[in-house]
Amino acid sequence: MLGQQVFAGGLELPLMVVHRDALEHNIATMAAFVRDHGMELAPHAKTHMSAEIAALQLEAGAWGLTVATPRQARVVRGFGVGRILVANQLVDPAGLDWAAGELERDPAFELLSFVDSEAGVDILARHAMSRPFRVLVELGHEGGRAGCRSLEQLLSLVSYVQGVPGVELAGVAGYEGALKTADDVRKYLYLLQEAVEYVRLKNPILTVGGSQWFDVIGRELVTTQARILLRSGAYVTHDDGYYRERTPFNRIDGELRPALEVWAHVLSTPEPGLAIVGMGKRDAPYDEGLPIPRRDGVTIVKMQDQQTVVRADGLKPGDLLAFGISHPCTAFDKWRVLPLVDQDYRVVGQITTNF
Repeated sequence: MLGQQVFAGGLELPLMVVHRDALEHNIATMAAFVRDHGMELAPHAKTHMSAEIAALQLEAGAWGLTVATPRQARVVRGFGVGRILVANQLVDPAGLDWAAGELERDPAFELLSFVDSEAGVDILARHAMSRPFRVLVELGHEGGRAGCRSLEQLLSLVSYVQGVPGVELAGVAGYEGALKTADDVRKYLYLLQEAVEYVRLKNPILTVGGSQWFDVIGRELVTTQARILLRSGAYVTHDDGYYRERTPFNRIDGELRPALEVWAHVLSTPEPGLAIVGMGKRDAPYDEGLPIPRRDGVTIVKMQDQQTVVRADGLKPGDLLAFGISHPCTAFDKWRVLPLVDQDYRVVGQITTNF
């Protein structure tokens, strides 16, 4: 594969490619943003689950990696990652036994996870070995996902954590991504700041999501006496749809560039103005918007498992079409190996995934 030109005939289509320049630009851009705003980045690896991309993020200064599940933690630990943040409650017995064993085996390994209930704390405590599980008490919001629903509830849980052997308080966690307006995000961040102040740890951690509102986070948390960890994930390849519309770089200086692109052949033109393309739901994401045709005059009608129906004039079987994607977090999981290409679509490396 290395050195091949994507369209020279040696690579089978459909094919999703990763543009090296855009990937490297995005990683450098977010690393600079957090550095300039006194924060740190713990990129969410659920987006890519790739050792190659993880290495690039860590080389750019990432604090560690974020994951969503114990299985993902085990995978990225296999990448050689020394700091892992599980942005969820840990309740799975097998996953907890692995985590406790890994903490026991390697004194330098750091693992953080969320808690929002006494029951969750008790589950962790039952699986702890000589090293305690370090936890971030999660503050949610009405209509959001997990998390304590009030500051009072969170402070009560903090007191409980501090009295349970096998569990150690490390700070506060939140997720602002489901909020709709900047005002709502600011109000929520204010509550998180209050929580950190009440917790009264010597060096607390405050972690937030940071994909759609990192500009607001950078302004509002600048004076917070805590280590601020952003868990942004989708930035790494960006997209032509969902995040293109929602990136904070639409409001502030800077840009992210779409790094993922799918190429496919036209398979059939069964009637005038209609074509069937050899790319489907198993090749490109569709949960947060359909792929975006890179050719003027092409409109997607619908996607099927292995085909996409488009409206366009002048196409014929064998023609090549390119598509941008919407929502990278459901793009990588469809591929085990993706070619990394230069500006001439020559393969200069590969990205492997571990879903």
